[in-house]
This record gives sequence, structure tokens and C-alpha cells, in this order.
Amino acid sequence: MGIKSFLKLVEIKTKAASMTPLLLGTFFTYYRYRQLKWENFLLMLISLLCFDMTTTAINNYMDYKKAKKKEGFGYEQHNAIVRDNLSESHVVAVILILLVLAVLFGIFLYLRTSLIVLIIGIISFGVGIFYTFGPVPISRIPLGEFFSGFFMGFVILFLSVYIHITDLDIMELFLKNGVLYFHVNLEEIAILFLVSLPAFMGISNIMLANNICDMEEDYENHRYTLPLYIGRKKALALFQALYVIAFLDILLLIISGVLPITVIPELFLIFPVYRNTSVFLERQSKKDTFSISIKNFLLINIGLIILLIPGIFL
Repeated sequence: MGIKSFLKLVEIKTKAASMTPLLLGTFFTYYRYRQLKWENFLLMLISLLCFDMTTTAINNYMDYKKAKKKEGFGYEQHNAIVRDNLSESHVVAVILILLVLAVLFGIFLYLRTSLIVLIIGIISFGVGIFYTFGPVPISRIPLGEFFSGFFMGFVILFLSVYIHITDLDIMELFLKNGVLYFHVNLEEIAILFLVSLPAFMGISNIMLANNICDMEEDYENHRYTLPLYIGRKKALALFQALYVIAFLDILLLIISGVLPITVIPELFLIFPVYRNTSVFLERQSKKDTFSISIKNFLLINIGLIILLIPGIFL
């Protein structure tokens, strides 16, 4: 398997969806808590990247194995296994190697942090695998948008913060005198959830846009995603609403003082996001307009990261 085929198999261009919440959480950690542990960051970066590539490769493999209709809809081009005539054994080997690397670096991270990281990591790995694998993958049911947004938006950001501040006890799990204690600072968790909402909403919309563009193909292949249940019109309305929620959340975080005043210009990004969204509403095409959801996600969240940086030095 060549490099180009590998990068297509793991869809390397889509990895921004997981790397962006990691970076946002890292910069927010230093802004709010003034702590950073670079070794932990690197361990999480490698584990996360390997696991993200694992789930994408599994998704492409399962699409290849379960496809009912194997021509049309650009199937021959957007599935790397078909396009490059990849050996199934090679694809499975790549998946296993990436998964082993993700698990190893995840274990190293746990050994440097706490049991909370191990538990959340195990749950996340399980959801990630069953998102695309099994008799009824999560991606083939109406919950795909929620699970992708929650785990890639909130859970990644939470872990990207928590691995640096385990000593601050915002969440603890420990055994004492035979009793298992669980302690959580609800206020801090709520703040982290609100900070994650722009990523949460953006990632959910990437999944939603993908499913809207693939409605005909998904129907043919018995993938009963959210747009097939609620219809195209309501799916497009939801697509718009999630962006509105993201910007209202940012406004709330600025007013409440959770985010610095340097983030105020972020609110003006609603105008290019609106223009991009209008283009998608006119035509939903995997080839021509799906990328708008990725552009909006990066515009909102990379903008947030960039504007957060000067706030660190104020």
C-alpha cells in the first residue's frame, strides 16, 4: 500500500476535526489554569491521531464490505479500497497497527495522569470502534451526529484540558477504606462543556452535511441516518440551528468572562458562516458543497483558538 493510498484510506484531510478540539482545549487550559504538560500533550496527540485514522479506515472498510450498490454516487472514487484496488488483508493490517499504536500511547498517557483518563479513553475507544463497526454501527443510525459531536467535540476537549490539571481535582475517582469515591467539580465541567460547544456543533454539522449529501446513496445501502428520518427540509433547518447555537454560546462565554474580550471579533465570523451556509442550502453535493461544513468548522474553531492566544497575555 502506497503513501497516497494510505492517506486516502484514513482520509487524512479530515483529521482537523479531532486535532482542532485538542488544540482549543490546550490553549484554553493555559489561559484558564496556567498549566501545560507537553509530554502529556504529545502522548494524547499521537494516540488521538492514530485512533482517528483507525476509525476512518474501519469506516471505509465497512462501507466497502456492506455496500449494496457499488457504482454511481462517486463510490468508485471516494472509497480508497475500490479506487486503488487495495488488498483486504493490507487494509486490516493497517487498521490493527494503528489501533495498537493508539492503545499503547493511550496507556502511557494514563500512567502519567489518572484513572479517569483510562476510563474515558476506554469508553471513547469503544464508541469510536462501534461507530463504524458491528451489526448496527452508530454511523448508520440517527444518533451519528450526536455521538460524533459529543465525543470529538466535548470529550476530546475535556481530556485535552484534564491531562494537564489532574492535580486540581476537577474530577477524581479513588478507593479509600474499601469505598469507591467519585468527586466532580460541576461548575468547571459545565464551563468546559460550554467551551466545547462550537466544536461540538461544528463536528455534528460535518456529519449532518455528509449524511444530507448521501441521502440517496444511504437509502440504497440501508444506512438509515438522521436526514432520512426527519427529511431534507428539517435536516437543513437543523444544520442552520447548530451554527446559531455555537455563536450564542460564544457570546455567553464572553459576557460571563470565561473567554477574554480578545475573542469578541469571533462573533463577526457569523457573516461568512452565514454566506457559506446559504450556498449549502441551495445545493447539497458531496463533490461541490459538502466541504462548506468543514470550512465553517475550521473558521469558527481556528478563529476561536487564534483570538484566545492574545487573551493569554493580557
